[in-house]
Amino acid sequence: MELFFLAVLVITMAVALGSGYPVAFALPGAALISIVSAAVAGWAFESNMDAYFHSGGPGQWISAGVTNLRGVYWEVERDTLIAIPLFIFMGIMLQRSKIAEDLLVTMARLFGPVPGGLGISVVFVGALLAATTGIVGATVVAMGLISLPAMLRNNYSQSLATGTIAASGTLGQIIPPSIVLIILADQLASAADQASTLRKSLHKEATGELSMPSVFDVTSTSAGEMFLGAFIPGIVLVLLYMAFILIFALIRPKAAPAVPYEGARDARFWGNVLLTLVPPLALIFLVLGSIISGIATVNQAGAIGAAGALIMAGYRLVDQNSRTFLPAFMAIIGLALIAFALNTYNMNIKALIVVGGDMTGIWLGVTGVVLVVLALIWSGIRVLRIDNTMHEVMIETAKTTSLVFIILLGAAMLTAAFRAFGGEELVREFLNALPGGFWTQFIIVMAVIFVLGFFLDFIEIAVVVVPIVAPILLSDPSANITAVWLGVMIGLNIQTSFLTPPFGFALFYLRGVAPAIVKTVQIYKGVIAFICLQLLALGIVGYHPQLVNYLPNRVSLLGDAAPPPRNPKLQYCLENYVHDRLQTERSNVLSVINTARGLDLSLLPKGVAGDLEGAFDEGEKALSLIEEVKIAEAAVQAAAPEYRPLLRQVRHLEKRMRKLEAEAKELRKQAGFLNGETNGDRVADMLAEAAHLDEERAAVAAQIPPEWDEVHDVFAKLTTAEQKARTTYRRAADGSVEDVQAFLAVLNANAAFAALEGRLMALEAELPAGDRATLEETVKGLGSEFNAIAGANKVGSELSKARRALREGKEDREKALKEWGDAVAEFQEQLVWRKAAEGPAKVGLEAYIAGVSDTVGARQQPAITREQALFLANCNAAHRDISLNF
Repeated sequence: MELFFLAVLVITMAVALGSGYPVAFALPGAALISIVSAAVAGWAFESNMDAYFHSGGPGQWISAGVTNLRGVYWEVERDTLIAIPLFIFMGIMLQRSKIAEDLLVTMARLFGPVPGGLGISVVFVGALLAATTGIVGATVVAMGLISLPAMLRNNYSQSLATGTIAASGTLGQIIPPSIVLIILADQLASAADQASTLRKSLHKEATGELSMPSVFDVTSTSAGEMFLGAFIPGIVLVLLYMAFILIFALIRPKAAPAVPYEGARDARFWGNVLLTLVPPLALIFLVLGSIISGIATVNQAGAIGAAGALIMAGYRLVDQNSRTFLPAFMAIIGLALIAFALNTYNMNIKALIVVGGDMTGIWLGVTGVVLVVLALIWSGIRVLRIDNTMHEVMIETAKTTSLVFIILLGAAMLTAAFRAFGGEELVREFLNALPGGFWTQFIIVMAVIFVLGFFLDFIEIAVVVVPIVAPILLSDPSANITAVWLGVMIGLNIQTSFLTPPFGFALFYLRGVAPAIVKTVQIYKGVIAFICLQLLALGIVGYHPQLVNYLPNRVSLLGDAAPPPRNPKLQYCLENYVHDRLQTERSNVLSVINTARGLDLSLLPKGVAGDLEGAFDEGEKALSLIEEVKIAEAAVQAAAPEYRPLLRQVRHLEKRMRKLEAEAKELRKQAGFLNGETNGDRVADMLAEAAHLDEERAAVAAQIPPEWDEVHDVFAKLTTAEQKARTTYRRAADGSVEDVQAFLAVLNANAAFAALEGRLMALEAELPAGDRATLEETVKGLGSEFNAIAGANKVGSELSKARRALREGKEDREKALKEWGDAVAEFQEQLVWRKAAEGPAKVGLEAYIAGVSDTVGARQQPAITREQALFLANCNAAHRDISLNF
């Protein structure tokens, strides 16, 4: 019956959507109807309202839906949704201010003389509008009104012209900033948490270990990472569009002729080009650049975009005069002042007030902020007065934002109902049962999303399908895909929904503004090639995940908040980097180690000298251990092709066995709750079914190949040897620099150490007759200062003993003097060898650290270098199969 009510849910939703009922009410309505129907049927036929639910009851699942609704607004982690109205406002404002029109006209003049130039200019402008507006309807309508008549006048093929305009208008769905990417990031963040739980459970079932190493965990994503990940695939799609139009024009010149510009390409022409192109490009740079550089979050970048759009509209809508660009100039000067102040002065107001300091930077910053605010107010007044544009933009922003959020809310209810009837488990079992592993599952999911695009809007697909399938795909260790790659792949796929009939919205928008001479069939024919190009881009990005993953990795690793070199997720690639470097630098590193061995360490304490000599030994040891790591890794890789098919077969059988065992256990549990006297037949049937499941489980267990245990043990020895080799290498690599770095920290603290000599010696006169309480505090404070200095804790320890001898009720001045004497002796001994080590020894040790830090000492660096970051970004951009560890 669970399947019956699951079908009721899906059919109710499909009928409601197909009949044109508003999506915002069709989704939660279908959920409520199915949950209430199941509860009523359970009460009527089983006297139990919970009978027809997969687990729980109607109250639980309705409350779960309500909780999901609250989560959309009240969860702190989902604050990226705030960016949606900001980007919508930016897009509508730029569209209403005729920026799109200016771009189209200018680009048509610029690219017209090239074969297919008008089509290429439409794609170029579509890409620019995508990076500034992201509103498909506005872009398609604007380009349809302006470019389509010009293309038809110049004898362009109707199908090529309409296909180019419709496809270019959809670029805003994949080129950031994009609303669909924000929604996908929000959905995938939750899906990644579920996938992490599934993968940990899988690891525990496969290995028996209670905890899974963090290196195997699923990494979540954010809107900023989604923007970065989609940037290069968006460019790839634009280039594919342009290449197709150019090749089509060269093959069939009559279908896409060149259009010479009749005017003069003089200074005025190029000035107009710059004035049209620079502001949108500057806005793109500010919005995306602030995200990429880490200066602003996605929400803050959305505010930047909204403010920039308002200022651009402020000078575009007014008649040209001497004050037209004054608000824009004020904003530019204000931003320049703020940037100058931030880069030149200390802008911490609290610190300047408390400590005192130069307030010039603060006043410059305040002046800049005032100028920017005045520019925004001035531009806002202009936009409000001219055709009431501001009011209309705000109304459209509110409508579009409400539409997005209401669909999100409805989808939260629908997802809860889908899970209530076991839909999520059904989908998971179906995907896991497919032969071919992850890629079969992935292709099926992509095909389903593509087909759904014929009938559903991109938001509906994102919020209904993604929460169901994403945890399953992300948890699979064989592909080990990243959430950002999956999000971009789904985004590219969803983009086709705007072009695929019968409900391709871009087709409707274009049909609404196209002249009557353009037949609907020509529009449909025109988009076929561009749908194929979108699928080609999907294939390219799927085959080369580096196109998505590299840029987010690069920005993360080069940023101020980059993970430390010892981060577990970096170790595999960091060891590859070290190994590659040592192929050419091994002799140099060995020479550095041998030079360090020649340092005169005789003046140092034996323990310190021994630790340093041990570090040099560990460094040389690490050079050979990294080779052992590669040998062990090669042995695992050589055995993997033969072992992996058997592993998949056995893990699949074990999964079926666990499922059958869980079903049998649940049946026996339910039978135990029933009254045997009144439900004897039903109890007997349930126990018989449980016994049948036990037999089926035994039959599945018999299918496990007899050689499995032996093959598994042999391969486990290989993986254990590899892990042991890596662990041994990492210990040696760390040991090669840890003691040296610690000793250099001691030498760097020499000045602070020597500065305490006077206060230490002054205690000799104070200890015999000074005030006890005052002396105790003085000795305590001095001991704390010594403890804070690297290597001086022994002096601090002796002073601590002296302080204890001064405690009230246990006062012993002679003992305090003795302990002080021991502290002085330790201090003077340290002072001798500290000063002795200041010369050649310190220089030699610093040279040693510099010589090994890029190779065997890489894990102990304070931060990864730029060269290392670029290597790691590229290495981690590829998906690495980790299923052999499960």
